Amino acid sequence: MWLVPLAMPKKPLTYADAGVSIDAGNALVKAIGPLARSTARPGADAELGGFGGLFDLKAAGYRDPLLVAANDGVGTKLKLAIDLDSHSGVGIDLVAMCANDLVVQGAEPLFFLDYFATGRLEAAVAEAVVASIAQGCKQAGCALIGGETAEMPGMYAPGDYDLAGFCVGAVERGEVLDGSRVAAGDVILGITSSGVHSNGFSLVRRIIAERQWDLAAEAPFLPGTSLGEALLEPTRIYVKPLLPLVGDRLIHGLAHITGGGLLENVPRVLPKGLRAEIDASSWEFPPLFSMLQEGGAVAAEEMARTFNCGIGMVAIVACDNAGEVIARLGQSGEKAQEIGRLVEGSRGCTVTGPAGSWGSADEWTASHDG
Repeated sequence: MWLVPLAMPKKPLTYADAGVSIDAGNALVKAIGPLARSTARPGADAELGGFGGLFDLKAAGYRDPLLVAANDGVGTKLKLAIDLDSHSGVGIDLVAMCANDLVVQGAEPLFFLDYFATGRLEAAVAEAVVASIAQGCKQAGCALIGGETAEMPGMYAPGDYDLAGFCVGAVERGEVLDGSRVAAGDVILGITSSGVHSNGFSLVRRIIAERQWDLAAEAPFLPGTSLGEALLEPTRIYVKPLLPLVGDRLIHGLAHITGGGLLENVPRVLPKGLRAEIDASSWEFPPLFSMLQEGGAVAAEEMARTFNCGIGMVAIVACDNAGEVIARLGQSGEKAQEIGRLVEGSRGCTVTGPAGSWGSADEWTASHDG
């Protein structure tokens, strides 16, 4: 039997009274529809509103594909973006962290879905975030075919939100970058990053707090740009420059330099019996990282396993093909240079710096076995 309350509430409660606005959610879906449609590509029309997104592999030109999936977030870089009320780049970060993880396996990113969670939906913020996700999808060549907006009162502090992204790509069977072509004597190319990307921001924020840096002040190394803007520079998306090189079989291996830095990410694409030897003096250490290192008195080895230190992607190529790969990346707007070689040895990575490198007074060597 039904239990009858002793006293009925004076006012019937609604979902909106509990802090969730269905109308606001519906309005957001309607507003971001054109953003999703702008990412349409062969295989997906990028329409929103259904219970799931569809993708036609045959229409995308695949014959016998393997699907490759990746998911990630933006981490505590979001907290910095929220504090600075700057949301126009975090969606690019979100796509980059997923799409770059697909291309390192030789896969073309095909479609993307996002998850946006907040305590109270602020339409202007949500639209700015989704607009940047759409921009990232266009840079990566994938379609934004769906997502979820979760309004959860009490789960997040006022103004806070979190993001997660999910990307699926495809690669023809037999064309996966699986490390089988990587060999001793191969050249390691470093492709320049756009900044800190989306890793190490818990340390970045700790340094900011301890040094009491003014993020609105002009960055000392970048006239006309605030320090906050420099730190929030979106993660570079390397998909379009790299896919043609992968297709021409000029790339033996790729490593996306995320959390763990060079030391821990490069070994992930090496077979047993090969070691990466990287010379930290072979590229210019970006002044933003110098500022962070000095500000936190961070040791060189800690820098090498926390930040990308100016190298956002590593490409492993045959010695004879290094010049062509560097030139073609340059034509695509990417700066690449030789930063090391592969040698026989225990699988891992060694990064060596000469005297004065990365703020060190003496020669240093940082190694990771993996």
